[in-house]
Amino acid sequence: MPARPPKILVVDDEPQIRTLLRATLGRAGYAIAEAANAREALSAKSIDKPDLILLDLGLPDRDGLELITALRAEPRSALIVVSARDQTEQKVAALDLGADDYVTKPFDTEELLARVRASLRQRLASESERQVIEAGAVSIDLLSRIVRRDGVDVHVTPKEWDLLAELAKHPGRVLTHENLLRTVWGPAHLGQTEYLRVAIRALRQKLEAEPSQPRLIVNEPGVGYRLIAG
Repeated sequence: MPARPPKILVVDDEPQIRTLLRATLGRAGYAIAEAANAREALSAKSIDKPDLILLDLGLPDRDGLELITALRAEPRSALIVVSARDQTEQKVAALDLGADDYVTKPFDTEELLARVRASLRQRLASESERQVIEAGAVSIDLLSRIVRRDGVDVHVTPKEWDLLAELAKHPGRVLTHENLLRTVWGPAHLGQTEYLRVAIRALRQKLEAEPSQPRLIVNEPGVGYRLIAG
């Protein structure tokens, strides 16, 4: 029996956006459920048990930011915000609340599909508790704490390891500056982004083919960083 296609719940009050996403995702082989407001979204989450949710923030009956925690609850679904709100503080708020990614409208459908694939891979990796993460020529063994590039061991400092491991635990997902500072350096260092920039720069020098044009550890300006795995 063939495996069922991943199911995606589209939450958006604009019919034309739902139509576009239904066609785009359907052509890519995904099963689709739809909701036009927060009430329908919570009901569809319970009934359809989607693998991933595409969430607009400007809903008519409730702000989308308030929904993120509820929509991410068990059974766990990946979640990408798709919103016209392009302010950095909105992106940071959504990601800190638990969104896996943030795409601004108007969006490129191919880019959105790539983000969907990355989030679904991350969800699968989390469920299987995968211990070795592949990112281009780099492998990160979370259990053995070993980093290799082209099969050769790479020495990283303890703090660089903590940072890289945190990114590797969430491949493809944007982790905000504050999230990384809190997790890796502790709450006393919130706001001290220079620590983060120095460590990221050092990791890029060790892992990237062209550190000045990073392809593995990429920056989301004003928001945070993500590890491009796969």
